[in-house]
Amino acid sequence: MPKPDPFLLALLATVLLASVLPARGAAVPPCRDLTVAVIAVMFFMQGARLSRAAMLAGLAHWRLHLSILSCTFALFPILGLGLHALLPGLLTPTLWLGVLFTCLLPSTVQSSIAFTSIGGGNVPAAVCAATASNLLGIAVTPVLTGLVLAGRTHGAGVSGHGVLDVVLQLLLPFAAGQLLQPVVGGWAMRNGRLLSLTDRGSVLVVVYAAFSEAVVQGLWHEVPASQLGLVLLVDAVLLAAVLLVTRFGARALGFSRADEIAVVFCGSKKTLASGVPMAGVLFPATLVGQVVLPLMMFHQIQLFACALLARRYARQARAGEPVRR
Repeated sequence: MPKPDPFLLALLATVLLASVLPARGAAVPPCRDLTVAVIAVMFFMQGARLSRAAMLAGLAHWRLHLSILSCTFALFPILGLGLHALLPGLLTPTLWLGVLFTCLLPSTVQSSIAFTSIGGGNVPAAVCAATASNLLGIAVTPVLTGLVLAGRTHGAGVSGHGVLDVVLQLLLPFAAGQLLQPVVGGWAMRNGRLLSLTDRGSVLVVVYAAFSEAVVQGLWHEVPASQLGLVLLVDAVLLAAVLLVTRFGARALGFSRADEIAVVFCGSKKTLASGVPMAGVLFPATLVGQVVLPLMMFHQIQLFACALLARRYARQARAGEPVRR
């Protein structure tokens, strides 16, 4: 049985802290300024760590990458919109907004590669696909957010000011990191564990600021426990559907076992590390707390389910059992 994710425990502790001691009054402006700063630093370091060589080396396997990107940026949104159309009253409008926003996010990097490796999949392809997904997501997710979510709730669309925020807080720092990669890239690669901790710390800062604002606005009076249970159910249904489509779709397309594993694990993930900061940039502060709730819950479900699935793939490989039965 997979152990609880330490990062999720830290997130839950941060939500608890924001619920008991939210930033109020004079503490709000410094908290918002710190949030802007840590988002910019995080995306700068993502740009500095992005390996151009790894991306170029994996681009030749275009059918695999197109399949993964199609799942990430097309299949997920279609499924999310379909569930919303079928059951619009199941969740509150803002929680549905969070579910749909989760569907629009890029894949993870670390966990996609880790699970692909554990399962015996095509790791170089997973590195390239996950990296490409995150790189494209910086631009694609805000655009899809504007197209899919416009008009669903006040302020949820990407306005001109929102586009400027994306450029200044996400794209510009990322481009600066890429530009300075020859200077700082080596240090960033050597200190990947340290930077992973700082990335997660940055996400915790953003989560604290978002939930502080939401708690002050009455978050826990607006979101009953029953709604949290329903969000969990919707997230689980989305993940199960994508896992099935990626698994059997990869087989239908004639991919090898190793490629199938890469498609399954890269195509079914959604990034919490980039998703929370993006939500902070794209949505009004009063909505961010509720918007990221479905993403936080999806994060834990995907870790749990994919850990079990990766171990099953690994057992099949050790036993010499064919994956297609």
